[in-house]
Amino acid sequence: MLLSVADVLAMPVLRAGEPEVVGGGSLARPVRWVHVSEVADVAHLLVGGELILTTGQPMSHGDAATTRYLTALAGAGVSGLVVELGDHVPEVSPAVGATADALGLPLIALHRVTRFVEITEAVHRVIVAEQYAEVEFARTVHETFTELSVRRAALAEIVQTAAAMLDASVVLEDLAHRVLALSARHASASAVLENWEATSRLLPDDWNAVAVGPHPQRWGRLILRADGVPTARARMVLERAAQTLTLHRMIERDRFGLHRQAQTGLIDDLVNGRLDERDALARAAALGLARRAVYVPLAVEVAAAAESDPLAGQRRTAGIVDAVTHGLGLAKVTALVATEPGDRVSLIVALPRAGDPDEALAAACAAMLGEVRRVDGVRGVVIGAGAVSDTLLDTAHGLPHAAHVAEVALSLRTSASRPFYRSGDVRLRGLLSLIRAEPGVQRFAETELSALLRYDIRHDADLTRTLRQFLDLAGNKTELARRLGISRPTLYERLARIARILEVDLDNGESRTSLHTALLIRDLTAGPGQG
Repeated sequence: MLLSVADVLAMPVLRAGEPEVVGGGSLARPVRWVHVSEVADVAHLLVGGELILTTGQPMSHGDAATTRYLTALAGAGVSGLVVELGDHVPEVSPAVGATADALGLPLIALHRVTRFVEITEAVHRVIVAEQYAEVEFARTVHETFTELSVRRAALAEIVQTAAAMLDASVVLEDLAHRVLALSARHASASAVLENWEATSRLLPDDWNAVAVGPHPQRWGRLILRADGVPTARARMVLERAAQTLTLHRMIERDRFGLHRQAQTGLIDDLVNGRLDERDALARAAALGLARRAVYVPLAVEVAAAAESDPLAGQRRTAGIVDAVTHGLGLAKVTALVATEPGDRVSLIVALPRAGDPDEALAAACAAMLGEVRRVDGVRGVVIGAGAVSDTLLDTAHGLPHAAHVAEVALSLRTSASRPFYRSGDVRLRGLLSLIRAEPGVQRFAETELSALLRYDIRHDADLTRTLRQFLDLAGNKTELARRLGISRPTLYERLARIARILEVDLDNGESRTSLHTALLIRDLTAGPGQG
């Protein structure tokens, strides 16, 4: 950043000369160089931005000659004229001061004799240091963003790096003015993003708003939200960051898109506690999540055919996410959507405060289920839901619970079709799913059922199915005989045979609970559709 005339006058070497501004314009003019000259016809040798030092010889031939001298300097674009009062110019006349005012040329008189060489050395030392600093800054910018490009840094890191270099807030938005990444400095994210879309639409493409993407295919803007940042540095950093972002997208382009990546990143920040509620709401709103809503954590769990081809698996995952997003659109609700390992999708859904949230949630889930079932390779799909909350942070913390409910619900052997499941719908299965892989739990199930399973194999029987239905009906023998289509005496004989094989009393409540638990563990271990 160049020194101004005011900066030069504030230097000790100039203050020693007791400078007085006797005419001219703004002292904010930048000083590119200091030039000593006693020649009246010097203007044609100048390129602009010089601060001229003189003992006054060119101004010693009367006001008319002085006026021509000042006019020529102003025309050459000098930053100002410093004249040392003495033998050649004892004082600056009011007419000369008025001429400087008319030309807008800062005219400074030095009342004490000053060594011009000390002035030039002091000013040039600062100018050269500034120029070296700019060169070093440019080198740092180039090396930093080159390194980010080489290691394929994420969007958020690129934006954070630009903000750190400029010590100012930087926002990356898409063409719909939705915020893809943000690094807030000296302000909260909520303050930076307040009324963002309206603010952004009014920002011109100037030094603090740089287009991102190749010229024919612009896909966003990188925006500096700060005052007082040097224009040249800001432009340099934003343009270099924009180039890195463009390269990032060319390398990492996939069907999920930048908007979806931004949603996944926001959910990760929420789950890991990197944001407060106000900033979370601001960022979520900038990504399209409805304000003044209640929120529900959801997990979409899918049973699908195994894919040996990784690309085919990626395409199916993309299809599932697209189906979820389309279902949300059909239900006219907004959500943050994140992909998880496998084919699971996590969501934070915004529901209107008016009316029954479960009713609105059921409609949204039904729409999503209908769309996901159409995806090739999907054999089954369920949605697990957490508790309704007024805050995004609490909702995000409920996502693991929703995922657990969905995982358990997928293993349920029931013909009932629910738009979504909550913990009350999975109950004991939920607990067992947490411990099903424990060897002790598996030994328990094997000990309880092994004799009956071996009997069914040896005799090509299906007593295990009879036991399962008996336990599901809480021991209602009349209803069980009706469902199996057999007489009650025949049923009694089957149950007696089961009791003998297992050496248990089926009328004992604890025995029935143990057997039912063992069957549930077997279901969970075998997975959906097996057992």
